[in-house]
Amino acid sequence: QVQLVESGGGLVQSGGSLKLACVASQGTISRYAMGWFRQAPGKERLFVAAINWDGATTHSADSVKGRFTISRDNAKNTVYLQMNSLKPEDTAVYYCGVQYGSAWSRADFGSWGQGTQVTVSS
Repeated sequence: QVQLVESGGGLVQSGGSLKLACVASQGTISRYAMGWFRQAPGKERLFVAAINWDGATTHSADSVKGRFTISRDNAKNTVYLQMNSLKPEDTAVYYCGVQYGSAWSRADFGSWGQGTQVTVSS
């Protein structure tokens, strides 16, 4: 069973950057596609970006295209999310997950970490 730990969140001004990391503290993620989701207060958890097992293919939500980049280092059992040009509407708890299904929906991901808070001030 894979266990994930997210880190790298914080408070940043609008237009700033953050890089999130998701490391597997137990198990290996090298054969899985991985994804990042985010959840704002009172809202559902939404897809942000995903990457296939070897990093050759990525997919991002329209709201973050051109600003966020997902990457991975299988040797370090880690997935990253580089976030640039941050906006107040990016404020949320960010979670990474393992893709056990075949779609980009929350139901197709699991082994969620505890999340990391990202707050963007205007």
